[in-house]
Amino acid sequence: MTMVVFAVGLLGIHNTLAQHDYDAKTVETVGGTVLSIEKTTPEKKRGYWIDLMLQTEKETIAVQLGPAWYIDKQTPRIEADDTITVTGSRVTMDGRSAIVAADITKGNELLKLREDNGIPVWPRSH
Repeated sequence: MTMVVFAVGLLGIHNTLAQHDYDAKTVETVGGTVLSIEKTTPEKKRGYWIDLMLQTEKETIAVQLGPAWYIDKQTPRIEADDTITVTGSRVTMDGRSAIVAADITKGNELLKLREDNGIPVWPRSH
């Protein structure tokens, strides 16, 4: 019984951490052209992450997708010069506005990265 409670507690902590950079109250949808894709090593996250720079009608904004080990295996593949639509949470990272992506649409294909509450769809361990 204690083990079950402990395991549920760990899942709760992980889910809270997973939502740390995602605020369901700031979710918006923007469209534009992918300028570049980068592997980054964000603070407080393990391994490489995939970010992209998106040129919209109003601004150029960084979009955080997720861990490289997960993103690299997904379809559709997002590449420079692609026209995409991103739905995600607008946050401030390193003093700049960015979007933590929940869904990316490329043509008629959907890349789902997070649930509506911000919890990532990728496995907790790999």
